[in-house]
Formats: sequence, structure tokens, C-alpha cells
Amino acid sequence: MQTFETTARGRRKKMSEQVSNEVKKLTDIACDPEFDPEIRMRSAQQISRIGTYEALLALLGLAANEKLAIKERDNALKLAREVLKKGT
Repeated sequence: MQTFETTARGRRKKMSEQVSNEVKKLTDIACDPEFDPEIRMRSAQQISRIGTYEALLALLGLAANEKLAIKERDNALKLAREVLKKGT
């Protein structure tokens, strides 16, 4: 028999997995040179709105990605700072 605690834990885990998948999808878009730079930057903005620790790491990864344009890397770093200010 499931208790309230185990049910709630299961829901949190499922939600966490959904957020993780969303961050991964958005990161893939933000790194894909096939997409327009504007779409890649909007993807990074969406990652910052998620505001989790995983999202912060994804933004820092974008900022460190030498294949991206300097403007995109600067934007990712700026967004990462905003996530830090909000508190992860």
C-alpha cells in the first residue's frame, strides 16, 4: 500500500525527470547550428526560466561552448548570472 509520502515522492521524481528532459531538449536546440541564432538564444532564455541547478549548469555549458558565437555565449553567461541571483 502506498502512503502519501511515497506517492508525493513519486510525483516529484516524475516532475524532476520532465524538467530534466526539457532542459536537455532546450540545450540541444541552443547548441544546434542548424537553427537560427535567434531561436538558439530564445532556447537559452527558456532554460534560464526553468531556474534549476541543472538549468544553471546547462547555461554555463553553453557559455563554455566554443562552437557558439560570442554573442550567444555572453548571453548564456548573463542568463546564468540571473539564475544565480534568483537562487537555484
